[in-house]
Amino acid sequence: MNSIEKLNLLLDQIEEASLLRQNNINRVSKLYKILNLEQKNPDISTLFEYAAINLAGIGLREEDFGEIREGRYVQIIAIDYEIINDKKKTRNSSLGYYGKAEKLEKDLKKYIIEFVLRWRYEKSFQHSDHYKQLLAKIT
Repeated sequence: MNSIEKLNLLLDQIEEASLLRQNNINRVSKLYKILNLEQKNPDISTLFEYAAINLAGIGLREEDFGEIREGRYVQIIAIDYEIINDKKKTRNSSLGYYGKAEKLEKDLKKYIIEFVLRWRYEKSFQHSDHYKQLLAKIT
């Protein structure tokens, strides 16, 4: 493979990653509306300011992925930090509440899981961008 072919391959990979990220953000926006998350977080542009987003009532680990936790309530939980008396405190906020896990509709469960995973995926892109910027400062 010559230099031009290598460069073209690299450009294709960059374009593909950029398109993948944009498609992911678009899907997060659609799921945000489907799940009525604007009720608790009216400004979608602030969605990625949270430190993390977790899911209660449905498993996301490899061994229990997608399994409902009977007797539990399904919630999308945003995690943020605040400083109180010079100490970092965790603050959990419910972005979406969907009732008892065993009564959750199959499609709604899919949308909830997809939202959390896609949010985390975009957050990982943002972390990557941040570290690229920091590394650029030292090189």
